[in-house]
Amino acid sequence: MNYLRGFVPWIAFAVLSSLGWQWGALTGLVLAVGLFVQGQRKGTPLDSQVLEISTMVYFVALTAFSFLVPQSPAQHFVGAISMGWLALTAWGGLAMKQPFTLGIAKQQTPQEFWHMPVFLRVNVVLTTAWAIAFTVTGAVLAVLDAAHASTVVTTLAQVAGFVIPAIFTAKYPERVRARQTA
Repeated sequence: MNYLRGFVPWIAFAVLSSLGWQWGALTGLVLAVGLFVQGQRKGTPLDSQVLEISTMVYFVALTAFSFLVPQSPAQHFVGAISMGWLALTAWGGLAMKQPFTLGIAKQQTPQEFWHMPVFLRVNVVLTTAWAIAFTVTGAVLAVLDAAHASTVVTTLAQVAGFVIPAIFTAKYPERVRARQTA
């Protein structure tokens, strides 16, 4: 579940944005920088911190924008925009043949497995699942935000956008291992 660590800034942002999107963005930025620095101190390679780097870039831009234009209508669509950014991160990693789950998996897997086709394929599948979830969740949130849906409904959509791929990420490698040993 090490991959969930990279989503802590996003979760904090979602929770604290109800106090003001600027404060949620600033909190997300502080947490993202903290996770990145912590990883660097541990000697975590940059390819294992793709999510943290992407998160820092996003929250730098969002924090600056939210404080410069605090009444921007964008604040009402920030959940959808956030999911869109995560989708771009995931799809971009796949396009560059560097799925964001690969670096994380390398931290938990012995090096002799890193170049095996099944290891690479599992990470492409996992990152694709996250990319699809982020894309669909972003689209759903955009519709919900445009319809002025309640906070409860949008929060449930966001939670589903993280929980469903998290469950898949926890179970899919186990299924592949079971097939490999059978």
